[in-house]
Amino acid sequence: MPIITSSNYQATGIFKNGHLNTIFPTLFRRIKEVHYKRERVELPDGDFIDLDWSRQSNRQLVLVLHGLEGSSDSVYIRGMIRAFNRAGWDGVAMNFRSCSGDPNRKLKSYNMGASDDLKLIINHLKESTTYKKLVLIGSSLGGNVILKYLGEEGENAPNFIDRAITFSVPCDIPSTNEQLKKWYNQIYLKRFLKTLNDKFQEKLTQFPNQIQFSGRRFRTFQDFDDNYTAPVHGYKNADEYWHRCSSKHFVSNIRVPTLLINALDDSFLGADSYIYELAEKHPFFYLETPKHGGHVGFVDKNEEGLYWSEKRALSFVEEEVICTIAKNSEVAKP
Repeated sequence: MPIITSSNYQATGIFKNGHLNTIFPTLFRRIKEVHYKRERVELPDGDFIDLDWSRQSNRQLVLVLHGLEGSSDSVYIRGMIRAFNRAGWDGVAMNFRSCSGDPNRKLKSYNMGASDDLKLIINHLKESTTYKKLVLIGSSLGGNVILKYLGEEGENAPNFIDRAITFSVPCDIPSTNEQLKKWYNQIYLKRFLKTLNDKFQEKLTQFPNQIQFSGRRFRTFQDFDDNYTAPVHGYKNADEYWHRCSSKHFVSNIRVPTLLINALDDSFLGADSYIYELAEKHPFFYLETPKHGGHVGFVDKNEEGLYWSEKRALSFVEEEVICTIAKNSEVAKP
């Protein structure tokens, strides 16, 4: 699909600064209209995933996935659910393991490539509901998981998945981790590692004989992933985990109309996450790279109270002719 270089997102004033666009929503945005009802989905391995529903008796559903150390209460999740509710969609937010407010039951938690859990949830929705159409939306880590899942499924993706929209995705995890080491990203790195360290301490208490560790707190993602994420999720080390879970390796096999939006001023993303070459000749994959937006920012001021990311997701969903043609065409695998 064509690379969308003429994005209509126009940041104004202070929001032309990527860091302010990133930070402002977390500090100052509030979404009060969304009221969740929780469903706990029991998993085959004895663990659980919590889904938070915002139902309005519609026949179409949006499933929204949060980023690293986020949850269904993250403001960008609530904002997206509200926007789709207003447009006649039911909404459900998936909390990754350990992110719903209750510790999960297993030593493993969630990670950048947790597409197996997403597959379980999508199958659960297909079997337990009567929705005719499902749209997937994910930000950052959640977007990476969606792209990886769709690539793994390829032509076998469930038919009721109509399309997917992803924002601020670290398609190349190693270069993202290099970016987060830079001085201007230390505020984000420290925030992520604080909650990750706190959860790890809970795991040490929960599974005292299954983790060998000195007790110090991790100061880098390399340290955290080498000692916890990689070994408990079946990877040799952090480098193998990052490589095998980077969604850029899966995008070529996506067979659902999919939009990726990565702002050029996103300080989290390295150059390898702007996957222009993959998008150029891909029959199902759109790449949009607005000049501004920060990381899961896209602040917009309007009477509806919607951010540009929410309006853009809705507009992509409404592009029926373009996406229907792409979805039904006979194409060779890239």
